[in-house]
Amino acid sequence: MEIKISKIANLPSKWGNFQIQSFKEGEKEHLCIFKGKPSDILNLRIHSECLTGDGLGSLKCDCGEQLEFALKYIEKNGGMVIYLRQEGRNIGLFNKVNAYALQDEGLNTIEANEHLGFKPDERTYEVVDFILNYYQISQINLITNNPNKLNFLKTKLIKRIPILIKSNEFNDAYLKIKQDSMGHLK
Repeated sequence: MEIKISKIANLPSKWGNFQIQSFKEGEKEHLCIFKGKPSDILNLRIHSECLTGDGLGSLKCDCGEQLEFALKYIEKNGGMVIYLRQEGRNIGLFNKVNAYALQDEGLNTIEANEHLGFKPDERTYEVVDFILNYYQISQINLITNNPNKLNFLKTKLIKRIPILIKSNEFNDAYLKIKQDSMGHLK
């Protein structure tokens, strides 16, 4: 598949002054948010879109807080966030809302996705390889708790930077499922 690449633009934000560049893969438009010139060892966060968490401040997940953590870290230390358009672990916003409704009825996040006919996590990361090759990045410090991301990028990985987020009454069970059933690290 052909990937189109935008020009680079400035993005002043409440977390700092960044630059952005978009990578269009079919109908999905991914975004790179970075501070400083990508260097030999890049501090990197791969973040999948979460409108409810990133944009609406949902307390049901920790996505918005993870993004904020990464942007603050990159403002201070340099690096990049690759923002992937994979809403709801890549099941889309419509299905994510239906999964939320099933969670309101007592299913956990994995059970809700499976009830809707999806795997617990439908995300893929192949476009990340394209983006890292485009920027000529061969070594990374990955900002994550997700073992799938660590495994996907193991050949480029120097170290993991853990994301430390406190749970709340609305996401405590969700975070426990991520750790116990999906192997997320602390």
